[in-house]
Amino acid sequence: MVETDEAYIVCGHKGQPDKVRKAGRPPRRRRLKGARGRGTLETERPPILGLIQRGGFLVLRMLQNVQQKTIKPVFEQCIEPDTLIYSDEYNIYNRLKEWGFEHKTVCHSKGEYARDEDEDGFHEVHVNTQEGVWSVLRSWVRPHRGISQEKLPIYLGFFEFLFNTRKRGKAILGDLLTTILAPDLRKIEDVFPSP
Repeated sequence: MVETDEAYIVCGHKGQPDKVRKAGRPPRRRRLKGARGRGTLETERPPILGLIQRGGFLVLRMLQNVQQKTIKPVFEQCIEPDTLIYSDEYNIYNRLKEWGFEHKTVCHSKGEYARDEDEDGFHEVHVNTQEGVWSVLRSWVRPHRGISQEKLPIYLGFFEFLFNTRKRGKAILGDLLTTILAPDLRKIEDVFPSP
C-alpha cells in the first residue's frame, strides 16, 4: 500500500541576483510567500511528488509541473504493478488504474480525510501518512530561510535519506558513510576530491 500526494515549496533563486533581475521582478523582501494554488518550476513553487509505502520507504521527486505525463515515469520507476495506491481526488491520479495500479481516493473537498470501507473500525483509505511527511519536511526546510531551485533536489534527497534510515544524531553517521562510500553509487574521488 502506497500513499501519494503533492506539495509545493516556495523556492526561487537564492544567492543568484542575476537570475532575479532577468526574471523582471524585484527581489523578495519578507517571507518567501507564493501565490495561492498549484505551482510550477517557472512560478518558483516547484511541485514535489511524494510516495510513501505504509510502514516502508519514502520517495520524493521535484517535478517541472504536476501533469500525468510527468508523474507517470515516477510511478513506473518506483512502484510495482498491481500495488494499491491511495491519493486525494486530484485528476492527475485518474489514470493510475490504466497504468496497472489499484487506486482508492479520499475527497478532501467534501471534508473526507479517512474512510473505513470494510467497517472494521480502522480507517484504511487515507493519505495522512504523506500529509505528515509534508509537515515534517516544511519544518525541516524552514530554518534554511529559502532554498534555491537548483539545490532543492539535494535537500529533498537528504531528507528522504534521513527519513528512510529513521536514525538521529550520531547514529546516522554509519549509514551516511556507507551510502557515500558505496562502490556502485560513486567513486571516492567524486565525494572527496583531492586538493
